[in-house]
Amino acid sequence: MTTPFLYRTVLFDVDGTLVDSNGAHAEAWAQAFVEHGVKVDAAHIRPLIGMGGDKLLPAVAHVEETSPLGTAIANRKMQLFSIILPSLRATAGARSLLEYLRDQRVDRVVATSAGEQEMRAILEQAGLDGLFSEHTSKDDAEESKPDPDIVHAALARGGGRPELAVMVGDTPYDIEAARRAGVAAIALRCGGHWTDADLRGATDICDNPAALLASWRT
Repeated sequence: MTTPFLYRTVLFDVDGTLVDSNGAHAEAWAQAFVEHGVKVDAAHIRPLIGMGGDKLLPAVAHVEETSPLGTAIANRKMQLFSIILPSLRATAGARSLLEYLRDQRVDRVVATSAGEQEMRAILEQAGLDGLFSEHTSKDDAEESKPDPDIVHAALARGGGRPELAVMVGDTPYDIEAARRAGVAAIALRCGGHWTDADLRGATDICDNPAALLASWRT
């Protein structure tokens, strides 16, 4: 198991990694699609959570995010997700892990495919706001994960070097984005859905932030 002292920057995905929100995103997307005439259920969308809307909309409905229909679906999804938001909680050990890295003077940078407003609302709801050195979102990148744009943006925002950074995420999209940016990745199982085989590109795989913190402390 690697230790945080090998890294000066830790990049964090949010949904499924630090906040138990993947199921909520899938449900909100599914309802938004159905309301706009696209028959799909949350189980079909669940494997796509971790991508941004620029990837998910074409994959599900062959609709571009910037088209009138794509914009309408995405806006409705945000409305539906905001209704579910108050029920969301941090994953086990998320706050403790961030506090530990802060105390070790390791930079902590958000690198998420979510939009800026949604990302900040999720972190606030989970009680994790104020624990990051910097934030980046899909608003800082042309392409969402698994493209490496957000990882590049997070490194630039945090002033980090790829060889001294690690990405912590819960999907193959996080791992692929990190790989393409020349950054190591640690995968967490707490996002659900994915098997260890799906996450095999990661340097390490842990159950949740609490397990990662325990391994780093020892």
